[in-house]
Amino acid sequence: MSTSMSKSIQFIDSKAVQARPEFYMRVELNVAEILKNWQLSVFSYEWMEKDGSLKANADLKESDQSKQNDILETLQKNNSVDIPVLGIGIQDNVEIGSGKAVLCTLATQGIQTIPAHIPKSNESDFQNFQADIK
Repeated sequence: MSTSMSKSIQFIDSKAVQARPEFYMRVELNVAEILKNWQLSVFSYEWMEKDGSLKANADLKESDQSKQNDILETLQKNNSVDIPVLGIGIQDNVEIGSGKAVLCTLATQGIQTIPAHIPKSNESDFQNFQADIK
């Protein structure tokens, strides 16, 4: 899957965003920058090695392996995946509220930019992570 493939991936709003659309805004983010910052999260160990690289499927816990396999299968069938929901944690780093498996799986496939929903109140916090859209 290439970067150009990200243009053809069909994304849909998550249930959380559908329930409170006025609370969120959609932004296009640089995957590498998001992952670099998310590495500081206490939850990143589930999907990341200590050096910041993403774990191979075989190194993920069984439930995350299953999620990743399901996402890859969904993409192969050209079905839609949920747009990740991100926010800023108490330690001022990126946290992935939902869609962690989608974001990490797409990153393993070479996707460089991804749409995400963030709370409108976090707009300025995500300025440095926004993808340069040309």
